[in-house]
Amino acid sequence: MNRILLEHDEIAADGVAEFGGVRAWHVANVLGGERGMPLKTGEVDGLVGTGEILEVRQDPDGGEYRVSVRVRHDEEPPKPWFDLVLAPPRPRVMKRLLPQLAAMGVGRIVLVGAKKVEKDFWGATLLREENWRPLFVEGLMQCGATAMPGLETRRNFRRFLAEELDGMFPDTDRAVAHPHTDGRAAYGGRDGRRLLLAIGPEGGWTDDELALMEERGFRRYSLGRRILRTDTATIAAIAKLNMEET
Repeated sequence: MNRILLEHDEIAADGVAEFGGVRAWHVANVLGGERGMPLKTGEVDGLVGTGEILEVRQDPDGGEYRVSVRVRHDEEPPKPWFDLVLAPPRPRVMKRLLPQLAAMGVGRIVLVGAKKVEKDFWGATLLREENWRPLFVEGLMQCGATAMPGLETRRNFRRFLAEELDGMFPDTDRAVAHPHTDGRAAYGGRDGRRLLLAIGPEGGWTDDELALMEERGFRRYSLGRRILRTDTATIAAIAKLNMEET
């Protein structure tokens, strides 16, 4: 955790916040927190700054830690720079991937029902907000940002492309990751616009799906001819596209 994030309702009107759980354990045992020590803090979907630890205590029976801190948030954190259309992998892979997406700057994720997505994925408990939200917070605390990504599902991929894509992601530069460019031009730049990246299922996009995306303005983007796992391809593509922009 490079920055402790607090929910809005955890911060009192006088700027004092108290928290427990894994955040408090980290402050006590990893950072060696004690009274008067500065602490990097931020508010989810808000500003960041530096707090001052007022108290670190542990339950008398050796149980949970509690930390009190006075915060002052007056700095802008890094903003999301891309959005993602993702044909989801298995839930255990998604669970590893979500914190990394938040850390790398995703703003909005739409999980789509591409042909090769396993049908039982849509019943996964990971799709409940109480389960994916803490994973995003974990990633945000790692990178020091605060903007909570959005997560939505669209099981009918074709309908999403035809009826919702342009309204949800207007004026975006669009790239679809695919291991073969087949002689076509690969993705060529951001043009100063926000990026919308599409990553396919572990079995890959079908030819029909690729053709439909190209009709909607997606340009193919290749990391080479090797077929990668979804989580590997996603992180590698995001990192490379970010380097090309900077």
